[in-house]
Amino acid sequence: MFPKQYKCLQQNEFVEGDYKLVPIRYEDRLDIMTWRNEQIYHLRQPTPLTPELQEIYFNQIVAPLFEQDQPNQLLFSYQKEDKTIGYGGLVHINWIERTAEVSFIIKTSLEKDEFEWHWSKYLNLLKRIGFGDLRFIALNTYAFDLRPNLYPILEKNGFVLKAHLKGEITINEKKVDVFIHECVNPVFFLTIRKVTDSDSKLIFNWSNDPLVRDQSFNSKSIDFDSHQKWFLEKSQNDNSLLLINSLGDNNLGLVRFEVENDKCIIGIVLDKKFRGKGFAPLMLRKSSAYYFKKFTPPIFAYIKKSNIASIRSFEKAGYNLFDEIEVNDYRTLVYKLEKV
Repeated sequence: MFPKQYKCLQQNEFVEGDYKLVPIRYEDRLDIMTWRNEQIYHLRQPTPLTPELQEIYFNQIVAPLFEQDQPNQLLFSYQKEDKTIGYGGLVHINWIERTAEVSFIIKTSLEKDEFEWHWSKYLNLLKRIGFGDLRFIALNTYAFDLRPNLYPILEKNGFVLKAHLKGEITINEKKVDVFIHECVNPVFFLTIRKVTDSDSKLIFNWSNDPLVRDQSFNSKSIDFDSHQKWFLEKSQNDNSLLLINSLGDNNLGLVRFEVENDKCIIGIVLDKKFRGKGFAPLMLRKSSAYYFKKFTPPIFAYIKKSNIASIRSFEKAGYNLFDEIEVNDYRTLVYKLEKV
């Protein structure tokens, strides 16, 4: 039976709405063969594939990848509503430098009208694997200069042109350029700072966001005077640590620590513009490390059991389930992180 889970990944299904990436499926091999043969002009594939060659490739090359600690590639089926419409993955993986090349093709009939949509959706999902699960430093693309419509899409999704290799390859006796783009893991650019007086209004707006209030244990709106009193008290309290997380000029959100005797309570709010992009686990990891430079008590997170997104973020940040209790009539999961 063809394997279905990569040993080197913590999770093997990455979902966003109707779209997901799952480890490459044996039953998709002939569709993939067809798409590759139809799009051979832009691939590093010298000759058309055959069903026999595809069978050998899947059984002798792909299947062993699933059990390797550090495979040289990780391939995925790209699906919409559980139907495979493309495939790709991380190839030419360098486990020492923690980098990989992005590979992706979609069903040929989708290229004309849905090219940008699927590339953007795919890159967002793939970053969750490369940057979130594997914590790679950078992902890159190596593209023949045959589809110029690809480059703006890459750049919209955080990839920066690193090299333009003129006449790098020969196709049909014609010299063709190669463009190399790179996207660096945001964790290496994420900055953390303590709040200042000027951050009060910013935090007030984040805290009063409808989704934030809904996931809070006290869902009532906050008036500014009450917030300002709370902010001044916390910002001047040695046992409170309020950290603004930023990416470049963008303030992503706040991670808050409250030390109480032998433990600490953590809270996080994220600007709505940056939700669903994988920043929360990065913010939690880096902010927790910042906290442990000053404090030693373990950190506890209290999360409504219904708040699946927050639960996943804390788990990805290394927090472990500690208890299940009831808070204000809400079933609540308690997660814990200790200083290493």
